[in-house]
Amino acid sequence: MDINDSETESAGGIEPASDLSEIAAECAASNLLDFAAQLAGLAEDLKALSSKPIEPIPTLAEPEDQPESGSSGITLKIEPSRQ
Repeated sequence: MDINDSETESAGGIEPASDLSEIAAECAASNLLDFAAQLAGLAEDLKALSSKPIEPIPTLAEPEDQPESGSSGITLKIEPSRQ
């Protein structure tokens, strides 16, 4: 008896290939069920998001587009920095 035989006996013997195939099939089915559950959750999230109206994101308007709020007459012009 060599070392590999004793390790196999202590591990409970070699399982037949049909048992391993069944185990692999059960694992695959379990993974598919988990994946399907995640997809269902995403579908619910998308459904909830689709019921909400899309609101525009406010952007900074150019100074000439903004109404004047005071009588100071000071205009600030911001230019991009040059590096």
